[in-house]
Amino acid sequence: MTADLFGMPQQEPPRKNEGKEAAALVEVLKALRNHSAVSWAERVNSGVARMGGRFIRFGWPGCSNVLGMLRDGRLLAVEVKGPTGKLRPEQAVFLERVKSAGGVAFVARDCRDVFRELNQRKENPT
Repeated sequence: MTADLFGMPQQEPPRKNEGKEAAALVEVLKALRNHSAVSWAERVNSGVARMGGRFIRFGWPGCSNVLGMLRDGRLLAVEVKGPTGKLRPEQAVFLERVKSAGGVAFVARDCRDVFRELNQRKENPT
């Protein structure tokens, strides 16, 4: 059982997608939520759903799979990819926008990428 942003207990729903990217997402989220530099990290659902006769968009094109905040107040954006997943142009643009505004943004395929990126920033904060 995990806690949400407000510290309330929250049970993670069972995974429906058994793909490699879904497994990577679970691993990356776990690593982020347990890293000492991360204040919070949450999955961002995006896409389009039909509700009645209308289409509703969730998120925006290029938005990272995971958004969060580091303990020092910087925005955290992580695009999670499976072992062979490719970054789409709009995803690359979003990551670059976060970096240029002083946030931390990177692509992660597993927990090793998370630890490498966040520990590197601890040693070199610039």
